[in-house]
Amino acid sequence: MDIKVRKIAVLCNYRLLPERVGGMDYFFWRFDAECKALGIAVHWFFPNTADHGDYKKLTIIPAKEKSLESAFLSYCQADTDRFSHIITHFLELCTPFFKKIKQKTAATIIVVDHNPRPLEGYSVKKRLKKRLKGAVYSRYIDVFVGVSEYTVKELMKDFGSHIESKCCVIYNGIVIENIKERISSNLPPRFVVVSHLRESKGIQDLIEAVHLLPESIKKYLKIDVYGEGPYEENLKQFARNKKVVSNFLFKGSSSSISTVFCQYDYLLHPTHMECFSLTLLESLAANVPVITTPVGGNLEVVEDGGNGFIVPVCNAAAFAAMIVKLWNGYESIQENTRSKIVTEFSIDTMVSKHIKLFGI
Repeated sequence: MDIKVRKIAVLCNYRLLPERVGGMDYFFWRFDAECKALGIAVHWFFPNTADHGDYKKLTIIPAKEKSLESAFLSYCQADTDRFSHIITHFLELCTPFFKKIKQKTAATIIVVDHNPRPLEGYSVKKRLKKRLKGAVYSRYIDVFVGVSEYTVKELMKDFGSHIESKCCVIYNGIVIENIKERISSNLPPRFVVVSHLRESKGIQDLIEAVHLLPESIKKYLKIDVYGEGPYEENLKQFARNKKVVSNFLFKGSSSSISTVFCQYDYLLHPTHMECFSLTLLESLAANVPVITTPVGGNLEVVEDGGNGFIVPVCNAAAFAAMIVKLWNGYESIQENTRSKIVTEFSIDTMVSKHIKLFGI
C-alpha cells in the first residue's frame, strides 16, 4: 500500500485533561507529527476532545457518553474509508470488540498494554477467564506491544504462550530536553515522592517507614509529595495516626513536574505494582537516583547500587533502614543517572519504534 494514502486509527481510553499533562500526552503529540511528516493520516479516538498543548493539531473523534469501543464501531459503520492499521492504548485486550473490528476492516490490529498486575497476581477465576479470552480472541490481534519485558511475560501468562510470536517490547519514553538536571548532592539528602495517590503506590509503607526512624532523623526529615488521587485523605490520616504529619508535605499536582526533580537528591517510589514507570525515567533523567521496589518493569531501568537502590516490596522496615543509610551518608549514588535514559528511553526512540510497526 502506498504510504501516502495510509490512514490509521488510534484508540486511547485516556481522558484528556489540561491539568494533567504527562509522558503519554507528549508521545501522542510527537507520534501524530511524525505520522503527518510521513504522509500518514491519523484519526484519534479518545473519551473526550481537547485543545490544550498540541491536541488542537490532532484529528480527534470523541466517544462522549459512549464507551470508546462502541463509539469506534459506530464510526466504522458510517465511514466508508478504511484504516490500514488500528492501534489501541489502555483498552481491555482479547475481547469480542477485536473480533468485530476485524470483521469490519482488513486493518492490522496493534494493541499496547500499559497495565500493571496485582502483586499477588490475579485470582484463579480471573486467570482462567483471561486464558479463555486469549484462546478465543487473540487471533484477531496482529501485534501485542508490551511497555517492558515484564509486560510481555505477563501478556503470555494472561492469554497463553501461543501469542509469543506476535509480542514485542517498546519501552515508554520521555521528553528529556524538558527535564532539568540536578547538579550536586546534599547531605542530609532531600527526598521527593511523585505519584498518583492510590493504595497500590505503597506510600503508606513510606509513612510507616518514617514512623520507624530514630528521632534524631525524624525531627529534621521532610518529604515532599507531588500528586493527587483517591487515596490522599487515607494517607494524610495514616500520617496523623503515626504522628509523622510534619515529615510530609502534600503539594498536589504540578504542571511543570519536569522542573521539580532536580531540586531533590532521591526519588522515593515504594510501589506495589507497576508496568513501566515514567516517573522513574524522569527522575533518573534529572540525575536523581531512585529508591524503589522490584515490581513490574522497575528492574529493567533501575540497577541496585548503580542508579538507585532496590528495597523489598511492602517492607517499611527495609525502607526505613535505607533512609537511615542515605541520611547518614553510609550509602549514596555517585554516577550520573541521566546518560542511560538519554540513550535508551527518549520519546524519539519510542516514537520511532512505534512507526516501525507499520513496516516502514
